[in-house]
Amino acid sequence: MRVVRLDDLERIRVAGVEWRPIRRALGISAFGINAYAAGAGEQLIEEHDEAGGHEEVYLVVRGRAAFTVDGEEIDAPAGTLVFLPEPATRRSAVAVEDGTVAVAVGGSPGAAGPPSAWERYFAAAPAVEAGDFERAYEIAAAGLADHASSGALHFNLACFKARAGDREGAFEHLERALALEPRARIWTAEDADLDTIRDDPRFPR
Repeated sequence: MRVVRLDDLERIRVAGVEWRPIRRALGISAFGINAYAAGAGEQLIEEHDEAGGHEEVYLVVRGRAAFTVDGEEIDAPAGTLVFLPEPATRRSAVAVEDGTVAVAVGGSPGAAGPPSAWERYFAAAPAVEAGDFERAYEIAAAGLADHASSGALHFNLACFKARAGDREGAFEHLERALALEPRARIWTAEDADLDTIRDDPRFPR
């Protein structure tokens, strides 16, 4: 594990900005990530494009910044995310407040792959809270296109089907979950979402 505070990073003045190298400090290899800091009125992000073909997202973590993206002005107080999917987009930013810090994350389009299986069933949580288990299933099942071999995804789909009253659908996914994920047997024994089908002879004992 490696831990570092933004304010403890090396501060390098280059290209008219203060660069704080995160990737180098932590030895990150999966994606590019760096921080930039500036006082009010100072350049925060130099004007540039990502000719190398990277997508890039900026997160203003402190202060306030004014971005210019292909000539369009964007007010970006702390907590703002500015995503630039097109590498040719010209971008720059100026700090509006003292102590402004932005973190930039970049990488090649598609390098991260599709959304993870857990992102699919986590996204279904609002539908579950609303008691709309068919909608929860629909949201999570979209992940099967990329994660058909995820036992955890199949287990959650089994739970949604069980709560929706679809026994056949629930057992279809539960069988897949048990075949793909060793921990699924423990989940099956403990998860109350499956209580509606425990009386079925097919339920694993």
